[in-house]
Amino acid sequence: MIYFDNSATTRCCDEAMAIMQECLQVNYGNPSSLHSMGFKGKDYLKDARDIISGILKVQSKEIYFTSGGTEGNNLAIKGGVEAKKRRGNHIISTKIEHASVANPIKYLEKQGFEVTYLGTDEYGVISLEELKASLREDTIFVSIMMVNNEIGSVQPIAEAGKIIKDFNKEILFHVDAIQAFGKMKILPKKMNIDLLTVSGHKIHGPKGSGFIYINETIFNIMVPQILGGGHERGMRSGTENVPAIAGLGIAAKAAYDNLDSNREHMYAMRRRLIQGVSDIDGVSVNGHVDDESAPHIVSVSIKGNRTRAQVILNALQDSYGIFVSAGSACSSNKPAISETLKSIGLEKDLLERTIRFSFSPDNTMEEVEEAIKALTALVPMMTK
Repeated sequence: MIYFDNSATTRCCDEAMAIMQECLQVNYGNPSSLHSMGFKGKDYLKDARDIISGILKVQSKEIYFTSGGTEGNNLAIKGGVEAKKRRGNHIISTKIEHASVANPIKYLEKQGFEVTYLGTDEYGVISLEELKASLREDTIFVSIMMVNNEIGSVQPIAEAGKIIKDFNKEILFHVDAIQAFGKMKILPKKMNIDLLTVSGHKIHGPKGSGFIYINETIFNIMVPQILGGGHERGMRSGTENVPAIAGLGIAAKAAYDNLDSNREHMYAMRRRLIQGVSDIDGVSVNGHVDDESAPHIVSVSIKGNRTRAQVILNALQDSYGIFVSAGSACSSNKPAISETLKSIGLEKDLLERTIRFSFSPDNTMEEVEEAIKALTALVPMMTK
């Protein structure tokens, strides 16, 4: 098996698995319990919070654990907009956001909020000038993803944050960093980010884990979306998933302990895959083909009457044991035309003929060579 669908999910690392088993079977106390088993559970939460806050260079109390990216994005967007709704009615986002951002914003739009959707250039990158021109006196919230999950485009987040805060410091700036965390350095304070969301299973942590960074200056105005016993300082009630949180912390540490070497390894695989598939007639790569893109994502479109994404995906899996994606895994059971691919101006005929390769540090150059060989053999047969 060759697994090139790491933007959908990753294999849980051995270190995360070990600490999760420890939490499940040895130190399994409820962290809210006032006895030694409970105190031990609380220690796991503190350790994970300290690891993550250290990576981001923020305060430990600014990290709140969630069940993953979707919950984090809903908390950031709904909770942030509700906090600021008395000041204005205008939201800014982009046309290429993940569904867990796009759909909460569409929900708010139906509630009467006005939304401006920023477009992108042919590489999937927003225009800072368009962002600047879109800011208004009644703008209260801006949400821009850091790395696009389909083509790997990297947004100018630090520059966007400066523009937003120079215009009005009261505007909340949310960044979906789910495809960026573990692949690049992220410093929310320097980037003027108020809210940042991350999912654990994209970085070799367990599914059902994630966190949101909330700048302490806005903690008191943020509106929680899950109410109950006041866990996570009241921001996210519900007994903490200690095993998943502990695994998330360990996975985050491993990712950043090896950040530079992992990035170079994935960039090398990305360069070779792009080079190899670009030599095949009818195959094109979407987004930046150089290192301006994220290191782990390659989007490939294939011309031909029999090259629909699902057909290619099935052929790669059945004939070569290669697993890729036809797009965002979170919406794969409800196929839809990609807004990202439309935003970059991909010709209509290729919108349903695009697949995504996504790497992890566990992948090898030999696996990349096998993928190139597979496409070299498959594409001519499908485009006859």
